[in-house]
Amino acid sequence: MATIILFAPLIGALICGFGWRVLGEKAGQVIATSLIFLAAALSWWIFITFDGETQRIVLMRWIESGTMGSEWAIRLDRLTAIMLVVVNSVSALVHLYSFGYMAHDDNWHEGEHYKARFFAYLSFFTFAMLMLVTADNLIQMFFGWEGVGVASYLLIGFYYRKPTANAAAIKAFVVNRVGDFGFALGIFALFYLTDSIRFDDIFAAAPALAETNLTFLWAEWNAANLIAVLLFIGAMGKSAQLFLHTWLPDAMEGPTPVSALIHAATMVTAGVFLVCRMSPLMEYAPEAMGFVTFLGATTAFVAATIGLVQNDIKRVIAYSTMSQLGYMFVAAGVGVYSVAMFHLFTHAFFKAMLFLGAGSVIHATHHEQDMRNYGGLRTKIPYTFWAMMIGTLAITGVGIPLTHYGFAGFLSKDAVIESAYVGSNYAFWMLVIAAAMTSFYSWRLMFMTFFGESRAHNSAHGHDDHHGAVHDTHGHDDHHEPHESPLVMLIPLGVLALGAMFSGMIWYKVFFGEETAVRQWFGMETAAHGEAHGEDHGTQAASEAAPEATADTATTETATTETATTETATTETEAAPAEAHSDTTADHSASPGTVPQGALVMLPFTESEQALVDDRLDPAKVEKSEHAPTTIINAAHLVPNWVKVSPFIAMVLGFALAWLFYIRNPSLPGRLAAQQRPLYLFLLNKWYFDEIYDVLFVRPAKWLGAFLWRRGDGDVIDGSLNGVALGIIPFFTRLAGRAQSGYVFHYALAMVMGIVILVTWMTLFGGAN
Repeated sequence: MATIILFAPLIGALICGFGWRVLGEKAGQVIATSLIFLAAALSWWIFITFDGETQRIVLMRWIESGTMGSEWAIRLDRLTAIMLVVVNSVSALVHLYSFGYMAHDDNWHEGEHYKARFFAYLSFFTFAMLMLVTADNLIQMFFGWEGVGVASYLLIGFYYRKPTANAAAIKAFVVNRVGDFGFALGIFALFYLTDSIRFDDIFAAAPALAETNLTFLWAEWNAANLIAVLLFIGAMGKSAQLFLHTWLPDAMEGPTPVSALIHAATMVTAGVFLVCRMSPLMEYAPEAMGFVTFLGATTAFVAATIGLVQNDIKRVIAYSTMSQLGYMFVAAGVGVYSVAMFHLFTHAFFKAMLFLGAGSVIHATHHEQDMRNYGGLRTKIPYTFWAMMIGTLAITGVGIPLTHYGFAGFLSKDAVIESAYVGSNYAFWMLVIAAAMTSFYSWRLMFMTFFGESRAHNSAHGHDDHHGAVHDTHGHDDHHEPHESPLVMLIPLGVLALGAMFSGMIWYKVFFGEETAVRQWFGMETAAHGEAHGEDHGTQAASEAAPEATADTATTETATTETATTETATTETEAAPAEAHSDTTADHSASPGTVPQGALVMLPFTESEQALVDDRLDPAKVEKSEHAPTTIINAAHLVPNWVKVSPFIAMVLGFALAWLFYIRNPSLPGRLAAQQRPLYLFLLNKWYFDEIYDVLFVRPAKWLGAFLWRRGDGDVIDGSLNGVALGIIPFFTRLAGRAQSGYVFHYALAMVMGIVILVTWMTLFGGAN
């Protein structure tokens, strides 16, 4: 079943991409979409019926080089099951939605075929993303990681005749190469220290890595912290975290369904998935996870400030995505990986719906994207309005405070903020402020788009749009009234609306409920409550990362080859001299044939951590609690009530301010922007990151390229070749020409001189010695 899920999108991409000329374009689209729906249905079946036991399905032997052996294998655990549902569900709905959205596109000439290519790219992206989330080793994950990068490049630059689309695709590709370089260094370091790239071996080696020092860039580093930071740099690029985020807003140049699939629900969450997948290692890198928490919180804040003033509807949602990804990294950074996955899960539903809803608005208004030209659309496109309303209620976190009843974002975002309060004061306040701003810009989008009077007669061309409103224009027609989207576009909105409303309430308990339920759901070993706070992390995590597995652990689909390969890899790992690189040695090889149980690791607090945590909790709740707050999930439930209510208050304040600005007194925003002109321009121009990077990196790179081209290529290489060809060779040619006198005695003299030189040489250096 898992094999069908993995390969169905690839088969669809190949049939649609190469077979449409034979089958027809429509048939290619239908086949590709049907196979994605098949994968989605099977993914839900696995998700619902999964028993928490890790399975490993070997497809083939893959790379064998020296001591490195790797198979192409599917790692099926709870983490994989969650991602399968997210990726395939959103992809299936985006495929369906694209039938309507891409039906008529004036970027292409009459008779040009573009739909089959678009659907093939979508299916290829889905396959690459599934490669990433089902990976059983780091090389396989890196293959999928680069695969989604290629697919993203192709889809962002789908309108290849538009220079802005080409520039955005290149920008996304180049910025992600920076992050991928860090990811690759992390993989190299892990192989260098553990002699393996398989997750089982790496997780078993984690306690030893925490006690290992490594020399890197002329300094000594703790190996676990260094590797965790390098891996996170890869996640920063893919998940658009601060400093490597500049590609994401420009990626809106792609068609709107691309934004919904890649830049909301799937590819941008790959970084969060990577950090959660590597949680058995990350738990031994407290400094690195502190950095993850800090950067995630800062990203959530910065992206929210930029989203306050953007006018392009897709860019507002893009910055919202960047901000919400920051929330996920904060949850992972403070050690509550299940909550990071919870927010990833719920966010996929409401953010994909917001993007598809925005696409429906763009479709209805004849491909206008500037919100200043909207207004009063709720009566013209009521279904789209209610879908966007549900998405907005979800992302802003509407629910009943101090209960588990509310929209999806209410439960998952509050879980992140409560966990952040336990783990980091800075992150807590950044996220609460970001929650208020999220509410403001989300309601600003709703009010500007659906309420008030229509501003459609104010053509977008009348605005000074230097900050870059992007348009995936399929043909602009100002002479028609806005119209509701076809049913094929509304059905995906309805399905996603169900997820945005109910996914949080249904799965709250197993992602963030009682610790016992969370451990059981993720297959983690149950921890005894009240155990010593200072318990050695090594003992606990080693037991969680690689407990003894019975013979029944392996799936029926796993052949004898797997056992043999596992034993070979293990033997090689044990034989590798990891001690040569470490100050303190430890036996960290995985047991032959075992499959580590549990998708995540959750360690109890150390004594120093426990002392800090106890000061932040509500003493009355701690006294009444059945469980001691020895882990972050237990502690998060015991925070004071004002912490639990703070995101709701922030949401209400953001809503009230947006209502005041855009319903009660619509002249306020313009007056405030004029009064605070420098601040407004600072936010409108995205903190000037693009301009700073242009000065620091782009221009010097262009100058260096031009210098090497003119001086290096032009003067040195071409100059040398031209000098030889036009100067030196003709000179010797002229000399040789003079020697050709035509007199026999000249030739005889040359022969005699040659014989003398040869005899002399042989006498002095040749056989005579």
